[in-house]
Amino acid sequence: MELLTIEHQDFTMSIECGKFDAIWDKAVRNVGAGNLTSTYSWSDGVASVVRLDEDGTSREIANGETQAALFFDNAEYPIWVDFKSYVKNARFGSILQGDNENFSFRRGILAGFLNYGNDIGKSEILIDYTVGTEIRHFRFGFDVLSTKLNYHEHWRKIIEDIESEYRMLSLDYMKRTFHGFSPDTEGETPELVWWSIFAEEQKKFVNAVKSIIERPRHRLHSIETYLRADKLTRIPIAIENDLAEHRKEPAHLYRVEQQVQSNDTQENRFLKHALGQITAKYETLKRRIEAIKGASDLFKEEMKTMLDTLKYLQRNPFFRTVGRFKGINQESLILQKASGYNQVYRTWNLLRRAYSLNDGIYRLQSKDIATLYEIWCFIEVSHIVRDLLGIKPEDVDHRNRMEMNGTFTWELGKGEHSRILFKKDDVELAELVYNPKHTDKENDTISMDRLVVPTVAQKPDIVLQLTKHDLQKDMKMTYLFDAKYRIEGRVNGVDTPPEDAINQMHRYRDAIYYKENKDAALKKEVIGGYILFPGDGEPADVQVANFYKTIGQVNIGAFPLRPKDERNRMLLEHFIHELIEAKAVTTISHVIPQKGVFVEVGDRVLIGTVRPSSRKNYNKDFEEGKARLYYTGAQFPSTIMLHNLHFFIPYIPGRGIRDVYEITGVRTITGRDVKQLEGTDAVADDIRLAFDLTYTRSLADDFMRIKTAGMIKDTFLDTTFDKLSTFING
Repeated sequence: MELLTIEHQDFTMSIECGKFDAIWDKAVRNVGAGNLTSTYSWSDGVASVVRLDEDGTSREIANGETQAALFFDNAEYPIWVDFKSYVKNARFGSILQGDNENFSFRRGILAGFLNYGNDIGKSEILIDYTVGTEIRHFRFGFDVLSTKLNYHEHWRKIIEDIESEYRMLSLDYMKRTFHGFSPDTEGETPELVWWSIFAEEQKKFVNAVKSIIERPRHRLHSIETYLRADKLTRIPIAIENDLAEHRKEPAHLYRVEQQVQSNDTQENRFLKHALGQITAKYETLKRRIEAIKGASDLFKEEMKTMLDTLKYLQRNPFFRTVGRFKGINQESLILQKASGYNQVYRTWNLLRRAYSLNDGIYRLQSKDIATLYEIWCFIEVSHIVRDLLGIKPEDVDHRNRMEMNGTFTWELGKGEHSRILFKKDDVELAELVYNPKHTDKENDTISMDRLVVPTVAQKPDIVLQLTKHDLQKDMKMTYLFDAKYRIEGRVNGVDTPPEDAINQMHRYRDAIYYKENKDAALKKEVIGGYILFPGDGEPADVQVANFYKTIGQVNIGAFPLRPKDERNRMLLEHFIHELIEAKAVTTISHVIPQKGVFVEVGDRVLIGTVRPSSRKNYNKDFEEGKARLYYTGAQFPSTIMLHNLHFFIPYIPGRGIRDVYEITGVRTITGRDVKQLEGTDAVADDIRLAFDLTYTRSLADDFMRIKTAGMIKDTFLDTTFDKLSTFING
């Protein structure tokens, strides 16, 4: 289907798209026709630009006019440029070689195709062609929109949220689209942005400079010198004759070359330049900030101290032998990776690249929308978890960091480098990780404790681990979230997630295991997996959709999540709230077991008094949390049912309770056996109970006194973890 025709004085350009009607309908359904607009512009020489409307009628577009959009992500656009006979050569002018290779010029026609993939934003078709000896250039500008999200609204919200959390993470280069940026006119100015960034970087920058001065990178440098014969460590061929001629003259000096270490390297010149540049900028802004009414004396003193430190470093004798910086003529691995140098280079880059999100004449390229959506989902989940746990933003333990990807752009670190810990009163409550690494070669660096992937690599986008303490100390419950910038279709007014993504969550849950230690057996680790996708629909309709109902059935499903959609975001908030509030025993009891291996896990616990025993270390082991066996007296209450009793808490008279043990086995023994265990004469022959125990956790750092009045036969208490607090003395 032909979408657009451009009549130019030198050519006729036709732009087509074979499935445009389906693409347009999909975009209207997801975004709304009113949001699917584009501004078109072009260079001189154009006689007319005519587009074909959805109803088949033709409409002429004026230069700079905003009309319905024609270009969308992940769609293929064949382009034909039929030149006049006097044009002898032509080529496509993209900054990407791959796009240029999609076009060829034969018999006066330049033909090829464009596919923007997941790049959205402003774009241009650039054509260079030759008329006689003159090279002419043509530009046709437009917007490339998303069929799933509103570029004019949702994209900006995603960018703002990412940039407020991770400055510069949105940016990329060598993309097919770009976005307009400009310096701030209100609020943060570029200089204030510079100051704000350096406030966070200054300590790391100063420490990096100091570490370089103490251990700089050198290079070997040849110098000429004159030495006596007895000082020569080796005899160069060039002075052999001279040495023979003056062999009887001990004081004769011979000219030789020596290799010495020099600090005058490209990287050290850059260090000197960066330090000088930053010091000068800091001093200028310091004077301006000091003039602001209301700046505290302490703040002024801190600024003075930092400026003095920067100037002191500038005067270090190390820089006397370092020359003037002349630019970086090639990529330096030392600047990017060497200790100290990489931090200086990172800070310098950050301070150079301040920007505003206001539309402007400056061009910056962002990451593709699929990557931006994935990062945004990670940030959204982190905010939901943080708010539900009641943790202030400044108290979140961010162990994540951005890492340079090449020379110009940044990525959020993966695995242990993207870890966010949520703690309250030094108690770990949750952990969130972005795209952890799961391969045989990378298992040593997996940030999620004791996760094992025996087969192929598995890389879910977001891993949430909630820490529970009710069933076992520091017990981890693992949930996977995968962000997919895709919509499969629409059923009953609700967008549906891609089917293969749902299937992938099943594979993730089956592939990732848990291992207590190196020699322990593998156990299933992941409790549930959920797709996050940019779908839409009324929350009431979403809740009856199959992809949502399966969450409650099998713990696999999907949540629609898009910017500014607070109603559907509440569904995800409510779900994560339930995960946080649920007891471990409740969560495990709802996990569907393998056929034939079901074991009911309850929260019943038996508190039993530890009586004095002559068995070696029997009482001592309970006091130290090392017990392996507990045996009863001759009387055990018949009201205590043993079939679903899983935990045991020893009560030590005079001290109280502290430790929780798992009951791994229950058996009967005779009084005779007990006497033998205690090393005394075996006389009694009555039946007793023996509990095999494994230590799991402590309820507190020290023993807690309990109310013993309710104990059966003054020895046993059959209760649950939920009710345990009612028996503890305040």
